[in-house]
Amino acid sequence: MKERTGIVTMKGNPLTLIGKEVKVRDSAPDFEVLDNDLSPVKLSSFRGKVCVISSVPSLDTPVCDMETRRFNQEAGKLSADVQILTISMDLPFAQKRWCGAAGVDKVVTLSDHRNASFGTAYGVLIKELRLLARSVFVADREGIIRYVQMVKEITEEPDYEAIMDAVNNLV
Repeated sequence: MKERTGIVTMKGNPLTLIGKEVKVRDSAPDFEVLDNDLSPVKLSSFRGKVCVISSVPSLDTPVCDMETRRFNQEAGKLSADVQILTISMDLPFAQKRWCGAAGVDKVVTLSDHRNASFGTAYGVLIKELRLLARSVFVADREGIIRYVQMVKEITEEPDYEAIMDAVNNLV
């Protein structure tokens, strides 16, 4: 499996990402993750919608919490043609508990803990931590990647305005 360094850091320390880099104009790689009820979910099941795919290290950390709540607010302003997915290595049970406590009901939280299918397909699996790097991918209705944001320092939030501009250009 391909390894890449120098892409992201955690508190200034460089980390190694596993998997191939996904770029704008690439076909969005399919993956299989688990929803909060342990059912398998594939990206292909969202074909026909604009998908925002946000990966975070863990919902139980302050920045991931803020990011997912923010995307939940943004999702409330978007049409039904857009689906926001947040993927982490958290167990589905923890994601379900967190969503209930945080009132997150518009973002779909998905767990990559079983096979790291998403992490390796999108090149965001952190080798040293077996967590996902903070990143956002926007795929159009046909499953083509139209925007990519790799957050250099994973303890920082993404650029929400740039992400929402990319989404709004597709709807």
